[in-house]
Amino acid sequence: MVTAPPADKPAGPGDGSVNSMNAKLRVAAISVALLTATGLVLLIVRPSINPAQVRPLPLLIGAWLAFVTAAWLLRKVPRRTSVALILLGGIALQLAAVSAPPQNSNDLYRYIWDGRVQAAGIDPYEYVPSASQLTGLREPGFLWLAGGEYCVKASYVASHPAAELTPGCTRINRPTVPTIYPPVAEAYFLGVHYLPTADDSTTPIQATTALVAVLTTVLLLFGLGRLGRDIRMAALWSWCPTVALEAGNSAHVDVVAVAITAVAMLTLATARSWRRTALGGVLLGLAIATKLTPALAVPALLRRRWLTVTLAASSAFAAVYVPHVLTVGTKVIGFLPGYLQQEGYSGGTRFGIIGLFVTSWLAVVLAVLILGAVAFAVLQFGNPDRPWEGAVVMTGAALAVTTPHYQWYSLLLVMLVALDGRPEWLAFAAGGYYAAEPSMGRFTVPYRFHDAFAYGTAVLIVAAGWLVRHEIARRGLGTARPAPVIAGPAVPAPVLAGSAVTAPVLAGSAVPVGATTSAGGGPLAAPGCDEDQFDAFAPRSASVRRRPGVRV
Repeated sequence: MVTAPPADKPAGPGDGSVNSMNAKLRVAAISVALLTATGLVLLIVRPSINPAQVRPLPLLIGAWLAFVTAAWLLRKVPRRTSVALILLGGIALQLAAVSAPPQNSNDLYRYIWDGRVQAAGIDPYEYVPSASQLTGLREPGFLWLAGGEYCVKASYVASHPAAELTPGCTRINRPTVPTIYPPVAEAYFLGVHYLPTADDSTTPIQATTALVAVLTTVLLLFGLGRLGRDIRMAALWSWCPTVALEAGNSAHVDVVAVAITAVAMLTLATARSWRRTALGGVLLGLAIATKLTPALAVPALLRRRWLTVTLAASSAFAAVYVPHVLTVGTKVIGFLPGYLQQEGYSGGTRFGIIGLFVTSWLAVVLAVLILGAVAFAVLQFGNPDRPWEGAVVMTGAALAVTTPHYQWYSLLLVMLVALDGRPEWLAFAAGGYYAAEPSMGRFTVPYRFHDAFAYGTAVLIVAAGWLVRHEIARRGLGTARPAPVIAGPAVPAPVLAGSAVTAPVLAGSAVPVGATTSAGGGPLAAPGCDEDQFDAFAPRSASVRRRPGVRV
């Protein structure tokens, strides 16, 4: 077998040493960028070691710039070295985030409390944290302490006698309302409760969620490899500052939901039997029963065997709710209706971009119409072999419409971007931090505009990325690499009717090595071409559907 060098760049005696040097320089630069991002994350979670008292937002901007730089440099690093960098960099960022108590969110205190309540044999939806029935579960000094952030005063208790509350101060937010988390999340809280010191320390649940984030990186590496895609895209999840801060530091249960969603999506994307499709549907239902945000991926996952997926997902979702419904009845709904009202969604005052044009019920109607139109488009035109493409659009649209103040809501989008490979969509994850904490001193945008600025900028970045890709595709400026040629007689590639066949093509054939051929024998796509490269602006073809081929 003889492999010919590319026609536009003849092989030379010094090429190996030059390439080796370039790879070493890239690895060194990536290491510096990751160390910088890790150091900035450490400053964010441990303000006490921040001597200049720099505000969190500039530190976040620096961490994001370091992340983007490292991901860009990774494109031409060899696979094995890339895997090591992706894993080690992700672990370093998570360790930095775990090293301090949560700084940007206190939701994990509710997680710990719900785990304690379940361990006592009480349904988590039955009573609010301040209920008199749960007084015996209060411990002085950790969740319940004098001078806690959230206090239920005696005057409030006296004015709400039917609620049966007991006064006291706690770290648990909203102590007078029921939990909002679905049953699979509650099962996760119960499992973490049994870890050592998990009942009186934040470190066990932080470390557990950080571990889930790292395992998600491993899953992405494995899944991208099985799909024949560039495994280096997993860095978009592993190194993202949002993942480090919201998993290792804030320990948001969204990370668990995202991990289950990733397994479901990879299962459904490669499903060729109803059993595998049903398994993917069950996993999807469990993901939604962990946090409702994975429901945004549903339109993209109904393109193949929609009935099987729907029935399996619905059955799994209902199954985990049944025990709680039998115990507490309608209380299982929890705080969800109250949350929508408090956040201003039910009244139409919470939509940052839409609110620039309409408010009140008109804003709600417009939001529903926009999201409905996007879901319909994804359902009609999405690629069942690449469901993450439609899911990215659906999730990004939901963030643009709802403009949440909670940056961890974008964790699902970050995972989808790692599968999809269009990094400009990460602008929504970065924008979420500005929506949550817009203060940068004299440069702060007026309050009524900061949501629109945070997510509107992300919309513009995504639109610019689409225009660049479209222009590159129009001009034919792809990044396809010349394929090696195997010397020998011309042998036609075998073709199976109705399926794509992947076969090597020997010298004398017009199809590149590794090209996927259609039933008519024409080349469709090659594993080394644009759509599978870790390239920020590689053109994408919507007209070609890639399916697993038969290796000959």
